[in-house]
Amino acid sequence: MAPPNAYQSLAIRQATREDVPLILSFIKELADYERLAHEVVASEDILEETLFGERAYAEVLIAFESGEPAGYALFFHSFSTFLGRPGIYLEDLYVRPSRRGKGIGKALLSRVARIANERTCGRLEWAVLNWNEPSISFYESLGAIPMNEWTVFRLTGDTLARLASGG
Repeated sequence: MAPPNAYQSLAIRQATREDVPLILSFIKELADYERLAHEVVASEDILEETLFGERAYAEVLIAFESGEPAGYALFFHSFSTFLGRPGIYLEDLYVRPSRRGKGIGKALLSRVARIANERTCGRLEWAVLNWNEPSISFYESLGAIPMNEWTVFRLTGDTLARLASGG
């Protein structure tokens, strides 16, 4: 449990259009950590359009510790037909290495959970890489359970385009 004053220097706020460069830097740092930097094609222009354009596809929370950017959470709505309710899918939860172990990740995840409850969502879900033991242990310590009976499938790039064109 965090000491009573542990969160005094922590602030979490909704990201704004002006935060796009910071969001992109967080995405790149996360990709480096996940050994997936070669897959990042996002740019400031793309993020500005998809996060703050006419249709916002996701939301971002940014955590600041002592006024300095410390981490972020990027999430969007999903839907559960079984529950008949929306859900929230947490795409990214990232805390800079120098800021880890201070409760920032838990505070970000707690804020996303609060948003899910306020919006009467039936669940909060995310994926974690199988090798990422520190994150897996963290999530399990919060009571999250792995969905081992489900396999995630993905279509991207040419494969997605081919299926979209009927092929």
